[in-house]
Amino acid sequence: MSSSILQLEVAKQALISIFSGIDAQVKQNLKRVLDAFRQHRVGTHHFAGVTGYGHDDLGRQTLDRVFAEIMGSETSAVRVQFVSGTHAIACALFGVLRPGDEMLAVAGAPYDTLEEVIGLRGKSQGSLIEYGISYRQIDLQFDGKIDWESLKIGITHKTRLVLIQRSCGYSWRSSLSIAEIEKIVHIVKQQNPNTVCFVDNCYGEFIETQEPTAVGADLIAGSLIKNPGGTIAPAGGYVAGRAELVEAATCRLTAPGIGSSGGATFDQNRLLFQGLFLAPQMVGEAIKGNHLLAHVFDQLGYRVNPLPLEPRRDVIQAIELGTPKKLIAFCRALQKYSPVGSYLDPVPAEMPGYESQLVMAGGTFIDGSTSELSADGPLREPYIVFCQGGTHWTHLEIALEAAIEAVEFADNS
Repeated sequence: MSSSILQLEVAKQALISIFSGIDAQVKQNLKRVLDAFRQHRVGTHHFAGVTGYGHDDLGRQTLDRVFAEIMGSETSAVRVQFVSGTHAIACALFGVLRPGDEMLAVAGAPYDTLEEVIGLRGKSQGSLIEYGISYRQIDLQFDGKIDWESLKIGITHKTRLVLIQRSCGYSWRSSLSIAEIEKIVHIVKQQNPNTVCFVDNCYGEFIETQEPTAVGADLIAGSLIKNPGGTIAPAGGYVAGRAELVEAATCRLTAPGIGSSGGATFDQNRLLFQGLFLAPQMVGEAIKGNHLLAHVFDQLGYRVNPLPLEPRRDVIQAIELGTPKKLIAFCRALQKYSPVGSYLDPVPAEMPGYESQLVMAGGTFIDGSTSELSADGPLREPYIVFCQGGTHWTHLEIALEAAIEAVEFADNS
C-alpha cells in the first residue's frame, strides 16, 4: 500500500463520527427543501419555461417562492440572467446604494472580483465609487476574527449598507458562522436601524440549517453554479431578502419598471428545481471532502484552514503549499482526475476581475462550477490552494492520492 493511500485510510477512520454528523445535517436541510416544495405544490407543470420577455412564467414565480421559503426570506429572485455570483452581488449593491451613501465592509477586504465593482481597482467602468458612493472597511483582527469593538462604533448616519462576506474568499481567515452573522446584524441595527445588512452568501448555502436572512440579514445574494444549484444548474444566481430590496436589485438586472417580472427561463426551470433539491446532499459531500483534505495535509505538515475536525462554514478548504511549483502541481493532479478535460494541464493565467494570475483546476460539467470538484489559487505568496465543492467525497479521495504525491515531488521536478 502506497503512503498516500495509507494516509487516506487513517484519515477516513478518524472522520467516521464527523461524516455521520454531516449526514444528519444533510437530512435537516433536505427536509427544509422538501417542506418548501410541498408547501408550494411543485409539479411537472412548473418545469415549462417561456420565451421573450418572460412574462407570467409560473415556474419561475413558484421557484422564487420556494427559494424564499428555504432561505427564510420575504421573497427572492432566482434568475439564469445573473452571469455569476459577482453579478448578483453587484445588482444588489447598485440596487440599494445611491450617490452620497456609504458602504462599509465589516469582515475585512472583499473578494477579489468585488474590488472593481466597488472601485478599488480599475477606472471608468461605472464602479460604486465613480457614482459617488463612499467605501470603508473594518479590517479583521490579527487572528483573522471580526473586530467587534470597531464594529460597535463603526456605523454612522451615512452608512446605508454593510457588506458581510460570509466566505473567506482568497484570504486566510475563518469564514463566518450563522451565529456570527446574526451578531453582526444585531450590532449594526443597534447603531442604525436603517442600515441594510447585506450578505455575500457565496459558498455558504446549506452549510448550516439556517441562512443569513433567517437571522436578520436584509438581503443576500449568491451563485447557482455554487451550492444552491446542486451541480446541475447551468447558470444563474439569486437575491433574497426584504421584498423592496430584492425588487431594487432586479431593477438593476433588468430595468426600472420591469424588475422581477421579466426574464425568460428558456426551459431551464426543471434543472433549477432539481438542482435545489440535490443541493443539501451535494454540499454535504463537499464538506466531507474538505475534512479529508484538512486532515491529510495537516498530517503532512502543511497549514490548513479550517483546521481538521473544525466545524465547516463554507465549502472551501485552504492549504498553504508554500511554493508556486506545489500549487501548480496540486491543481494539475486534481485536473487529471476530473471527469471533463482530464488531459489538460492547468497553467497560471490572467482572469477577468482578479489582480493576480490564477492557476485553476476544474474539469467540471458546468463551466466554472465550484459545486463540482475544483481547486485554484492566486500566484502570490504564500501560495495557497483553495479547494471547493465535490459531488461525492470519494471522487476527492481518488484525486487526493495523486495530489499528495504530486506535491511531495513538485520542488524536485
